[in-house]
Amino acid sequence: MSIKPILIAGDPRLATPAVPVTEFDADLAQFVEDLFETNTAANGAGLAANQVGDPRAVFVYDLTDDNGTHRGYVVNPQIELKEPPSREMPDPDDDIEGCLSVPGENFPTRRADWARVTGVDVEGRPVTVTGTGYLARCFQHEVDHLSGLLYLDRLVGRYERAARKMIKRRRWTEPGNSWLPGRDADPFGW
Repeated sequence: MSIKPILIAGDPRLATPAVPVTEFDADLAQFVEDLFETNTAANGAGLAANQVGDPRAVFVYDLTDDNGTHRGYVVNPQIELKEPPSREMPDPDDDIEGCLSVPGENFPTRRADWARVTGVDVEGRPVTVTGTGYLARCFQHEVDHLSGLLYLDRLVGRYERAARKMIKRRRWTEPGNSWLPGRDADPFGW
């Protein structure tokens, strides 16, 4: 297993939709383990393949919320929401979201409170996972990554403006920026 560098906002690979997985082999299984190892080293809740520069449609999640600990992965995910998130201003206390590809930053982001993700495992067998609250937020966040979206693309109002300023201030307008969990300082201070 190996920890992979995590791409930072501004890299075009983060804005490129993932390609469906068609090869279900030992390489895919190893890659999923690498994603878990990288996510753990980064203290993340989830990690999508394109965040480490891989174009395949796969994400991992590993988080704890009020309903317990949730750990798993989905290959070729499709998401279903009970109702789409509203475009109203998010609650600055309850709707906070961060991202390993936007290190050290977080912004209030509206998300649906329920989500179901379907896809397959590393052997091509069907997988269905359902979540509410934080887990549903994680599913939406990771599927967005695989669609070529960062959570910054979902921001509205003053949060959208603040994010644009932060991107310029951090000079995340050029491709090629990354950080390596376990080597570089934890940008979230966890």
